This record gives sequence, structure tokens and C-alpha cells, in this order.
Amino acid sequence: MFVMMNAACLGVGMQGLGLTESAYQNSLTYTKQRNACKCVRTGPKAPEKAADPIIVHPDIRRMLLTQKAYAEAGRAFTYWAALNIDKELFHADESARKDAADLVALLTPVIKTFLTDNAFEGTNMGMQICGGHGFISEWGMEQYVRDARINMIYEGTNSIQALDLLGRKILGDMGAKLKKFGKLVTDFVEEEEGVKPEMQEFINPLADIGDKVQKLTMEIGMKAMQNPDEVGAASVPYLRTVGHLVFSYFWACMARIALDKEAEGDPFYKAKLATARFYFAKLLPETASTIRAARAGSKTLMDYDEALF
Repeated sequence: MFVMMNAACLGVGMQGLGLTESAYQNSLTYTKQRNACKCVRTGPKAPEKAADPIIVHPDIRRMLLTQKAYAEAGRAFTYWAALNIDKELFHADESARKDAADLVALLTPVIKTFLTDNAFEGTNMGMQICGGHGFISEWGMEQYVRDARINMIYEGTNSIQALDLLGRKILGDMGAKLKKFGKLVTDFVEEEEGVKPEMQEFINPLADIGDKVQKLTMEIGMKAMQNPDEVGAASVPYLRTVGHLVFSYFWACMARIALDKEAEGDPFYKAKLATARFYFAKLLPETASTIRAARAGSKTLMDYDEALF
């Protein structure tokens, strides 16, 4: 049953990733074609037209870049997971098969949950970008939002997936699986330390979130030994935090390659670096709130008198 469910979880995560990408592509096309208002910051961008394309506006760019950053990191993450599934099944070395199996088991709930949560956010942003057109069924964006929302319920709700990650996959083996992913992060940070100064803007926040996840895990584990409700109270924001650790790792890896290729002048690598910078500046800071929420504990939840609901 668990083999079937894990496969389904991976599939639903991929559906979320596909919806994120579709929402981004449709949103991008719309923002280049839809003219509304003049740019108030630096003057009109298309003075020959009655209005500027809405892609010139900062908040439109925030939403587009959020979709793009989540889609591209999600692809890197799931490609890596697929590679580890192949290693788990076919690698000649038994220890390599075991390590790959542990990493896939650890991160399957993150693929399912983080990617579908991001898809719901990304498709909602697509609806917002398209305005009234996005809300009506004839346009298509409304269907993306509906599809993204059900993925958060399919194959174990995202709350159950978060409990699986924290309760079973991490605290269940005293963090052994998490340490294997943590080693990938620390090894990468150590390899890049001082090698290429331009990497510091990516390495420093990656090292920081890695350290914070380690401390947060230990804190929740200690509290859960006294009160099991601490796991359920922390699990959802905890998974969100781990998701950002994973995305930070893959964005740093992609930035490293893009920096090496930047001199070739390919706009693909220029865009990759710009998106990485956006991710670390605008999306990773979400972890400040998720960590605080995870640390807040169960008291305000479980001490609430049922009669007061």
C-alpha cells in the first residue's frame, strides 16, 4: 500500500509542478499583451500606446517571478528525486541504494506538499494577474486554480504529509534521513566557500537555513518527548521550512552552473541567476515566519476550550 501511495504522492506533486508552469506561461503571455495604466515610476514604457503592458509594474513582476522561481526549483528537485529513484533501484553499490532510498522516502512528502502548495499560490497569482479574465471559466486560469486546490487534498492531505515528514520520516529515526540531506547541503557549502566570491550571495543564506532547520528539528524533538501534540502543532510550518531548505539548495546549485556559463552570453543563464537572486531575496524570507510558527508550540491550540469554538 505504501509503495502505491508514495508513487501517487510523487505523481500529484508533479501535477502541481505542471500547473505552476502552465500558470506562469499563460500569465507571462497575458502581461505582455494586456495594456493598462502608465508606468508611474519612470514614465511611459510604450509612449506610442494608450497604456503600458502590465509587465512593467513591480507587483506583476513579483507574481511572475514567484511562479517562475517555484517552477524552476521544482523541476530541479523532481529531476534529482527521479535520479535517486533510479539509484535506489539499480545502483551497483548497496550503501548507495540505501542512501538514495532514504532520501526519496524523506522528501516524498515534501514533493507532494511543497509543490502543490506552491501550485495553488502560483495559479492564484495567475488569476490575479489576469484580473477579471482570470476569474471566468472561459479564460482557463480558473480551472488551474481548481485543479491546484484538489491536489492539496489528493493522496493524503498536505497536513497528513507534514505529519509523515516530521513524525515518521524525521523524528521516527532521530533525524538520520534528514542528516543525509543535510550533508549534501553542508558539503556543497564547504566546497564553494571561498572558491568563487560571487557565490556568497547564494551560499550564505543556504548555510543559514540549513543551520536553522537543524536547530528547529532538535527543539521540536525535545518538546515532543514531553508532549506528542507538539509534532502535530509544528508539522505544517515545519514542512514549509524544509521545502525552502530544499529549494535553497537547488537554487544555489543552479546559480553555481549559471555563474560558470554566464560569460558565454546565453540569456538562459542570465535569467537563471536573476531568478535565483529573486528567490533568495523575496521567497526564502518566508521561513522567518514558518520557523516562528513551528516553535510556537501546541499550548494555544490544545488549551483552547472546545466549548468556545
